[in-house]
Formats: sequence, C-alpha cells, structure tokens
Amino acid sequence: MARVVLGVAGGIAAYKSVFLLRLLTEAGHDVRVLPTASALRFVGAATFEALSHSPISTEVFDDVDQVAHVRIGQEADLILVAPATADLLARTVHGRADDLLAATMLVARCPVLLAPAMHTEMWEHPATVANVASLRERGVLVIPPAHGRLTGADTGPGRLLEPEEIADLAELVLRAGPGALRPDLLGRRVLISAGGTREPVDPVRFLGNRSSGKQGLALARVAAARGAEVTLVTANVDAPAPAGARRIAVSTAEQLRVEMLREAKRADIVVMAAAVADFRPTVVSDGKIKKGSSDPEPVALTRNPDILRELVADRHPGQVIVGFAAETGDANGTVLDHGAAKLAAKSVDLLVVNEVGAEIAFDRPDNAATILSADGEQAIVARGPKALLAARLLDMASARLPDQGSDPR
Repeated sequence: MARVVLGVAGGIAAYKSVFLLRLLTEAGHDVRVLPTASALRFVGAATFEALSHSPISTEVFDDVDQVAHVRIGQEADLILVAPATADLLARTVHGRADDLLAATMLVARCPVLLAPAMHTEMWEHPATVANVASLRERGVLVIPPAHGRLTGADTGPGRLLEPEEIADLAELVLRAGPGALRPDLLGRRVLISAGGTREPVDPVRFLGNRSSGKQGLALARVAAARGAEVTLVTANVDAPAPAGARRIAVSTAEQLRVEMLREAKRADIVVMAAAVADFRPTVVSDGKIKKGSSDPEPVALTRNPDILRELVADRHPGQVIVGFAAETGDANGTVLDHGAAKLAAKSVDLLVVNEVGAEIAFDRPDNAATILSADGEQAIVARGPKALLAARLLDMASARLPDQGSDPR
C-alpha cells in the first residue's frame, strides 16, 4: 500500500478525479485528497471525504498544530494532481505556497505527477509551454493531455486523460520510480504494432491467435506519456487506443505489413509487438465451407511475409527496431536459446522473449520477459503489470537512439 496525495485543481474535469480516487483506493492505496478552493466549486468536499475516509482541507492554516502541509508532504509516496490546470502549473513553477496543495508540493520529495486539463489555447500558450518545460527540467512528471472534446463544442488537445489511464501511470511510477515516465521521448516518433492477425478461411472462419494487444497498448500509453508521437497499428484489438496515440486498424498480416512499412519510414523507434500469423490459406472460399457428411478438404497454407525482416531491411540510419518472440522450450533448446537464435536471425536491436503457454502472456494484464539486445545486454523483467515491461523496453530503446542534434536523417 502506498500513500498517495491526490491534488485536484479547479477545472471542469475535476469530476473525473472522483473516479480516479475510487480506482486508487480500490487498488489498496491510502489516498489523501487535497483540492484547491476552486475545485470544491465543481466537486463537494463530502464526496471526497466519503471516498477517501479523510477530512478535506484547502488552507494551510487548518490544523496548524499538526503543520499539515509538512506532515502530508513528508509522508507521501506520490503526489498526483488531476486535473492540473494552467493556474496550478504556473503556481507550481513559481513555488507558490498559497494553499495546502501548493505548500505540500513544496515540501514533498516523492515523485510528483501532473495530469493537465485545460482549453487548447491555454495548453498551447507560450506561458504554459514554458511552465511545462521548466517543471520537467526539475524532474516533475507532466503527462501530455488527450486530444478530444472539450468544455464547449470544440475539440483539441487539453482534455484530461481518462481515470483508468492516469491510475495505470500512477501505479507504474509507484512500482518503477519516476524514471519510468521521464520525458526522454519528446520529439521522437514511435511506431507500435499490437494484437493478432486473422487470416480468413471463408467469410466466417479464420486462422488466428490468442493475442489481445494489451502489451502493445501498454507500450503506446507509456511512450505517449514520455512525450513521443505515437502511431499504433492494431490487428483485431477491441480496446480503445491510449490517449496520444494515432490508431490504424488492420486485420490480416498483409494489411499489417503495408501499414508498418509505410509508417516506419518516419519512425525513430519501431516495435513489432503484434502476433503475426506465419501462414495464410492459399485459397479463401467465397462462401461458408459447409460441414457436410464427409471430412472437409485439407486447407492448403502459404507462408506470410516476414514483416520484421522487411522492416530491418528497409530501416533508415539511427532507427531502433524491436521484435517480440513468443517461445516455448523443447528438445532443441530453452526459451532463451530460441530467443537468442531469433535475435541473430532477425538482426533487430532488441528482442523481447516471452515464454508462452496456458495462463502465460496472452490476454493477461501481467507479463514477464527477458529483453535481449544485439550488443549483448540482457534485462530480466519480473512478472508484473505490462506497463512495467513497456517502461523497461522503452528505456533500452531510447538509450540506443542517436542524439537528436546528430540524427543522421
């Protein structure tokens, strides 16, 4: 259990903080809510008190005998502010201590995670841009807001991320530390595939696999939170794309191949997390194959193109390419033996080796893997939320990028 301070600033998105509070408490964390006075004009103190089981205060002069802002700040494992308004960002930059939330942030030495929400013009204003840059330079984690419907009829960047996404990122920081969301991918383009391809046999049936796309979605969420421009190519994934990711939906291996090869031309990091069918039916029936009274004709198969190999062959200088290998051990070698052979054969920079099987890897919220690199580094990621593996993989991929000032393109 972690001690989380949930700050709530005065914006219309403050209502989402109620759902975020519920998610944090259901995850077992001890949450103290510190709203600003203006936040309480959107959500009443009684709501926060009932869900957090803690008193609500906005003033430094409340509970003076306990020096509340010092005690709360010193005891916190994480300060999470959602929504963080333009005013809150500005006050934080200048070290203001004019309410309990601001004063607590000055005292705290734990990670501080801010989830902004404001109108597009406010988010893009030079003052806000400079404030965000200044906060990031000090080590404050600022998640880029989502693009979507705002208070009025207009749409644009500035929408608060959904509570589930914010809770996932907060959990990542608590487990892996603030480095998991450092803004090292600002100005970078990251291309990620997710899900599993389906190769039609007839209008009803297909050859497929058990991949849910959850690992690819986790990669996209963490990459976007670290500042990347993310393109996510999904094969048969029902879940919504994370905020900040541009989504391209496909179904078959050939469709995935076309999109990945096109999008990779402008990507700094390419991650092939999708499970691609090795084979497809040679002939696809126009009508449903009937059951009949006799055994059906065998389905002839044709090998699908090796998308990862093509990406490597078509790579531009400085591009980092990551592959995934779902493996099982056999008489010819262990899971890592097969992974090492695939790393050499594919000529990728990094290969994520998963042991798969019943109740392992596919369609689960957690994952465990070993990341192998072409230069000999090996990282073991213990079982945990898929965001943990995503963060470690992006650490290694980012470290292999050329400096932006010396990008060979």
